[in-house]
Amino acid sequence: MGGAGEAPGRGNAVISLDALGPLLYSANPLCRRVVRPPCLSWKVWPMAMKDHLPTRPATPEQGARQWFVVDADGKTLGRLSSRIAAVLRGKNKPAFTPYMDTGDFVVVVNAEKVVLTGKKETDKIYWRHTLYPGGERATAAGKMRQEKPEELIKIAVKGMLPKTRLGRAQMTKLKVYKGPDHPHKAQQPKPLPQ
Repeated sequence: MGGAGEAPGRGNAVISLDALGPLLYSANPLCRRVVRPPCLSWKVWPMAMKDHLPTRPATPEQGARQWFVVDADGKTLGRLSSRIAAVLRGKNKPAFTPYMDTGDFVVVVNAEKVVLTGKKETDKIYWRHTLYPGGERATAAGKMRQEKPEELIKIAVKGMLPKTRLGRAQMTKLKVYKGPDHPHKAQQPKPLPQ
């Protein structure tokens, strides 16, 4: 532990940084730069890293995809979309790796019954462009719900995914349908846990 005759910083002694107080700063009061305490060796700091456990990336064996089904009836659009985006990315799995597609498939039914809070039904506007001069088009959320309710959910989820090739690949695992029926019964989708 370091006796009276030993030099400070030698051995395996643990020194509290609170006891060093003023030694952590340089002597010049105008310069409040943090400096290494003179009694601590640089060899002491790496010893604290031995308890660190490395994070392992996902492997193809862990990439078994599941199918989930979500009923959008009575659900708020934003809250539902953020939950779906998390499952598409794979953030609900312990082996989540940001740069890999580890997510699951999600089937959404009753897309026309999703809830928009406040005055979003009339005030929320979706913009698109036809790529021709003067081709800017605006659609209210209420009108889009009547004409293409699937797009309402797809646009919301797409905005919550990465804007890269990975995000586009994750978006292909989202299946949205108007009405209570869907053609993915063979995959035996389970209800999405909350």
